[in-house]
Amino acid sequence: MKLVPRYERLQRLVHRFPTLDPSAIETCVTMLRLSNELTGAYEAHFSRHGLSQGRFVVLVQLFLAEDGGETLSPADLAELSSCSRATMTGLLDTLEKDGLVSRVDHPEDRRMYSVHLTERGRDLMQGMLPDHYRRTAALMAHLSHDERDTLRALLAKVSAGVPALRDP
Repeated sequence: MKLVPRYERLQRLVHRFPTLDPSAIETCVTMLRLSNELTGAYEAHFSRHGLSQGRFVVLVQLFLAEDGGETLSPADLAELSSCSRATMTGLLDTLEKDGLVSRVDHPEDRRMYSVHLTERGRDLMQGMLPDHYRRTAALMAHLSHDERDTLRALLAKVSAGVPALRDP
């Protein structure tokens, strides 16, 4: 039995669900597949360095802040990383346990502290980032600069529609 292409199967469903938009569904499924592929590839990449994506994002934020002479609080890191403060606390706990970050008390407010890369964390980022950015460039190498601009604009439009999935 020959498998009917997905688009043709979706076209058949239009008879049952007249408001179904096969093109929209096919495009969304394609994005979901790409998302899964990227997630898997990045997870493998980060795990080679003993990291998760969340831990990597925190370390990169700290590396960039340090490079600019800035310090970041856990709340700053949570905002920059698009995660909750509770999630950030967990990430910082494991990063500190692994000797990659340290927490430094605020000089005037005992309730506050800043987070800093340790020498070990800095060395990890120094060693990892060139390869990480090379791999990211290779991922995008098949697109021209104009195509990348167009893709970013299109993804921003799709992102604006995400609330439609959340609405009850």
